[in-house]
Parts: sequence; C-alpha cells; structure tokens
Amino acid sequence: MHEPNRSAEGRSSSGPLVRGPEPDRTAEGRSSSRPLVRGPERRYVDECVHCGFCLPACPTYLNWGEEMDSPRGRIDLVRALQDGRIDLESAFVGHLDRCLGCLACQTACPSGVRYDHILEEARDRIEREHERRAGEMLQRWAIFFLFPYPRRLKVAATLLWLYRRSGVQWLLRRSGLLKAWPALAQLDGLAPPISLHHVTAALPEHTQARGAKRKRVGLLTGCVQGVFFPGVNEATVRVLAAEGCEVVVPPGQGCCGALSAHAGRTDEARAMVRALIERFEVADVDLVVTNAAGCGSQLKGCARLFEGDPLWSPRAAAFAAKVKDVCEVLTTLPPVAERHPVEGRVAYHSPCHLGHAQGLTLQPRAILRAIPGLELVDVPEADQCCGSAGIYNLTQRASAEEIGNRKVDNVLSARAGLVASANPGCTLHIQRILRARGLSIEAAHPIEILDRSIQGRSAPRG
Repeated sequence: MHEPNRSAEGRSSSGPLVRGPEPDRTAEGRSSSRPLVRGPERRYVDECVHCGFCLPACPTYLNWGEEMDSPRGRIDLVRALQDGRIDLESAFVGHLDRCLGCLACQTACPSGVRYDHILEEARDRIEREHERRAGEMLQRWAIFFLFPYPRRLKVAATLLWLYRRSGVQWLLRRSGLLKAWPALAQLDGLAPPISLHHVTAALPEHTQARGAKRKRVGLLTGCVQGVFFPGVNEATVRVLAAEGCEVVVPPGQGCCGALSAHAGRTDEARAMVRALIERFEVADVDLVVTNAAGCGSQLKGCARLFEGDPLWSPRAAAFAAKVKDVCEVLTTLPPVAERHPVEGRVAYHSPCHLGHAQGLTLQPRAILRAIPGLELVDVPEADQCCGSAGIYNLTQRASAEEIGNRKVDNVLSARAGLVASANPGCTLHIQRILRARGLSIEAAHPIEILDRSIQGRSAPRG
C-alpha cells in the first residue's frame, strides 16, 4: 500500500495537526519570524471544527488513513501555513496535490465549510510561490499545453487515429516499451477508440426547435467532450431540439477553465472564462447548457474569479446564472418527445462535480427512470470519486489507480450492460481500468441513452 509523506512537522495520523504555542506577535499582529498570510479563504478555514464527518467520505483518507491526506488535515495545514507555523515546502504541497478535489467532504460537512474555495486558493498560492521539480513542471506544461485547447486536441485525436491504424500502437505494446514509460502507458490506456468521425465531427451553429419553441439555449461544446465524445454533443442537440429548444452553438469556443482553476492556474482560468462569456453574450441565449460535470461546476461558480473587478464581476455573475446542466434543463421542462422502450440494465455513476459540486443527484436518475424498459441500478458507494478528477489520474497515477479499482469493483457488482456517466473524464478512467482487466462494458452519457429512447433505438441488455 502506498505510504504518503508525513506533513512538514511530522504529525501523527491519529488526529488533526496539533497546534503549538502561538508565535510572538508584533504590534501589527504579525509573527516576528515570518509574515502572517491571510487570504480570502481564511474565513472558510476557521469554519472547520475538526468533527471528522469528512473522513469516511474522503477517497485519499480511505486509501492511506493519513490525517494530513484528509480534508480536515489539509485545512489544518493551510491554517498553519497562513499563521507562519510551517513553510510552503514539498511536504505541504504533496498533501495538497494528493487531494482529488472531489468535494465529497463538502457534501458530508455539517458546518458547510467551503473546501472548494480553500483548495483552489491554496493551489493558486502553490503555483505562484512554489518551485516544482523539473519533471513535474514538464508534465504539467504538457498537460496544459494540450488538454484545454480543442484545436490541439483535434490534432492529437488525428495522430492517435494514425497511431492505431498504422500499427505503431501494436508494436509499442508488443515490444514492452510502454512499460518502461508509465506516463505514456497511462495516456495510451486512457485514450478511447478513435474513428474518423471524432476528427471530422462538427455541430451546426443553429438547430431549430421541433414544434413550439420553449427555450433558446446555447451549448457549451467542451474540450475533451467535444473531441473524444462528439456523440454526446450530437445527442444533446437532438434531445434539446426534440424537447422544444432552439439550440445555438457559438463558434470558436475554448476551454471553460476548470482544469486550470482546479490546478491553481487562476489567471489562465480567468482568461478562458472571459473568452467564453464574450462568445455567449453575443449568442443572446436564455440558458447556457453544459453536458460535462466539471465544466458546469466551474462555470456556475465562475463569478468568484472576478470578485472586486467592476467590469467583469457583473458580467460573470449574469453568465453564471444562466449555466445549467442538460439533465437539470430537461427535468424542468415537461417532456413532449415520445420515449420509446430501451431494454437494458444501466448502472449510474454519479460524477463528483455533478453530485457534490452542483448538487444534481436526482435529475440524471430521473431522466433514466423515465425511459420505458430501462432498469436503473446505483453502484455501491455511488457518491465516491472514480479517481479521474481532472488531471489527477495523470499526475497522481498510483492513487488514481487505487481509487479507480474500487469504483470499477462497485460498477461490476451492479451486473449492468451499460454504465451511465455525465462526465468525460470519469468515462475515460473507468473504461481504462476495465480494459486493463480485459473487460468491456459500454459507457454512455445519460443524454445519449435518452436520445436512443426518443429515436427508438435500443441499448445492450445487461
């Protein structure tokens, strides 16, 4: 079992960070040895009462039983850093890096501590003030050079298609070279099957509502979703149109900034959100619809990125108020399109940034339960993270593997022929682990399954 590093002060895993005597303060209220740093997250830090309700909800605490790899332990580390009792060094950074950001702790917390704000602001400080090792810096540069840019991902998808069609993938796997480079092996395993459709897929900029128009909505196409799961976007457009929505797809969309914001690259995330807001303001839509849990979570809370900015704060708040997940939209519109039977047993995996961050646990299930002939089953520990968590399964491979294997065990116990998930990262990660075990279960977004029902196409039986 993986044994993580201890905290910077060598604390025991038996309880919260033990506080020593407060350092001497100057007249200005600062430590005589180093400045007292108080960020905007301090008010959230002080709300944590160390009750421990978060511990059984935290996947990394379940991995190792290490206090500093639990939510309350990480909050205590942030408090100690702010008070000048520890330094911004590798041990602190390691514990914060090992957090998935799944926010299961936030759901479990009886005090309503905003752990998401604490984590993102702590990571922002890490990225600004901490110098990472050369290998880490190179890995992160490569991730953020590629994944938040749909056009670059399109090129990568084309190369991936050639990599497989040319036989290079087969040669690398047969030669054993992938085993010598774990990071490349991880990417090779994560990549979904690619066809020419993935490379050439394009959505119409405007789709008329079928029947009487009920809403004019704009669709966020996403990065990984748009390139590696084009069928999800296509199904989203068809279903929304069938339910009386005029669908607008603003051209030239970029990333929502979720990956960057969660990794502490706040300025980068802010620039990406500004660009999206400008695109959708021109589109003049009633709602901005997302079909990826991470994107929806990021954009619903994007106004916080612009606090204190007199120009962008009101624009971001107005934009965020329009953002809705597609499942959220469809459960507020009485259905008008006929649902045809889809015979099959479907296991629903609840993505963290849909369930914990957005609080949308009933809506995807309601959509699936309304399909005739469909048997919906929840996987055990349905609210636990799958280990994907943005870039986590690339930067924290061992932990992601351990967490992912628990999730796959639970998925298999449901004995379903289809796994439904509303986030592309979850789908990629679960499918990678299934393939590594030599297993295959079809995965689909709930909106794809609803699309099958409206079109009268069935799904595999479980």
